[in-house]
Amino acid sequence: MQLSCLAIDDEPLALDIMRSYISKIPFLKLIQTCSSALDAMSILQRQPVDLLFLDIEMPEITGVQFAQSLSHRPAIIFTTAYPQYALDGFTLDAVDYLLKPIPFDRFFKAVNKVYERAQLQQATQPVLAPPTAHSDNEDFIFVKADYKTIRVNLKDILFIEGLKDYVILHTTTRKIITLLSMSKIMEKLPEQDFARVHRSYIVSLAHIECIEKGRLKIKEQEIPIGDSFKDGFMRWVESKNL
Repeated sequence: MQLSCLAIDDEPLALDIMRSYISKIPFLKLIQTCSSALDAMSILQRQPVDLLFLDIEMPEITGVQFAQSLSHRPAIIFTTAYPQYALDGFTLDAVDYLLKPIPFDRFFKAVNKVYERAQLQQATQPVLAPPTAHSDNEDFIFVKADYKTIRVNLKDILFIEGLKDYVILHTTTRKIITLLSMSKIMEKLPEQDFARVHRSYIVSLAHIECIEKGRLKIKEQEIPIGDSFKDGFMRWVESKNL
C-alpha cells in the first residue's frame, strides 16, 4: 500500500526537509509541495490525497482554517513551530502534531500511525457475495471485529447504526462493531433488501414492523427517518401498500 501526500508550508526550508523525509519512506508518494493553503486547494480539487502535512501558521488562511474547510478530509499531520496550537490540531482529529525543528525519528513515528490506520481500514472492508446470488449459503458478508473475521448472514441483520468512523451491526443475536463508513457498507448491501433511512441508520426492509410519524420500529428499537431520505423510503412503502 502506498499513501499519496501533499506538504503545505510557507517556509521553503521546511518544505525541503519534508521532501527529504518523505523520499526516505517507501510507502509515501509526494504529489506536490505548496507554499499556501490556496495552492493546495486547487490541487486537491483535481487530485485527492491520503495525507496532508500541514503547517498551521500561514498567511491568508491558517492550516487549521484550511483543514476545517475540507469537506472530504484526508489524514492530517500538523507541523508548526508553535506548541500552543496543538489543541486546535487534535480537535480536528489530526493523526499527529509535529513541532519544528522536526527530527526524522519523530516524523517516522507519525507517518507510521497513518499507515497503520490505513491498513486497518483496508482490512475491515466487507466482502459481499455477488448481489445476484440469493441462496442462504451465499448471502453474507465478512467483517473485522475483536481481532477476528466474522461472517454475518444478511438475513440476520436488523439494522446498522453509524458511529463516526465505525458502524454497529445489530443482528438477531448480537451487536458487531467494525471500522467502516456508512456509505461504504451501503455500497456493499443489496438495494432490494436494505435502505438508508437516516444519516446514522441503515435498515433491513424485511425486519420493519411498523412506520409512524417520521420513524419506524424494528424489534424494540425506534429509528428516525431523516428528511433527506424520507421521499425515497416512502416511495418504497407506497409500492408495498394494498
